[in-house]
Amino acid sequence: MTEIITIDGPSASGKTSVAKLVAQRLGIPYISSGLLYRAVALMCLLENVSAEEIETRLAKHRLELQPTATQNLVFLDGHEVSEALHSLEVDQVVSAVAVRPAIREYVNQVLRQIPPPFVVDGRDMGSTVFPQARYKFYLTANPEVRAQRRVPERGAAFDTVLAEIIRRDEADKRQSAPAKDAIILDTSYLDLDGVVQRVLEHITPPSGASSTTPS
Repeated sequence: MTEIITIDGPSASGKTSVAKLVAQRLGIPYISSGLLYRAVALMCLLENVSAEEIETRLAKHRLELQPTATQNLVFLDGHEVSEALHSLEVDQVVSAVAVRPAIREYVNQVLRQIPPPFVVDGRDMGSTVFPQARYKFYLTANPEVRAQRRVPERGAAFDTVLAEIIRRDEADKRQSAPAKDAIILDTSYLDLDGVVQRVLEHITPPSGASSTTPS
């Protein structure tokens, strides 16, 4: 039986790092749904248009995500843009993109075409995109801890990153509610390996997949 494992949570809750390691240890692909929204945000920046305006231009762009157990490569119109998706400029646009219903449906359709098994992280993967998923997790942590984690990635001051996370939390509130049947894990005081172990304790490896979890 093929499985879908969803790992949701707010910005910088650790869901991406956890999802990557869980996928790696189960021997199945990892998918970052947030990269597709970031790619649409990048479209806005490249075309110098608003999130509302980009909705009318989605059809002219070719967006692809190639997942592996350890990384995702994103291609926009045949060009790899993976590194360009992680910037403060994209951070500041992506929330406006993610709340647009037409853009969310566009991204969801891309995701639903990917054959399982896989681990996917995002904000509403378990509640909206894959409600049929057998395993659903929701990771959370306090804003200060999440800001501290993100500072090295952004190369910005702690106060700047914290303010952006708080703003994102408010903007993403509607998309960030956990699925009713999700297992909620507070990662504030757990290291990465600790969170991964907690997740794996709830999962039976999908049929045909090789588990590399240490015995």
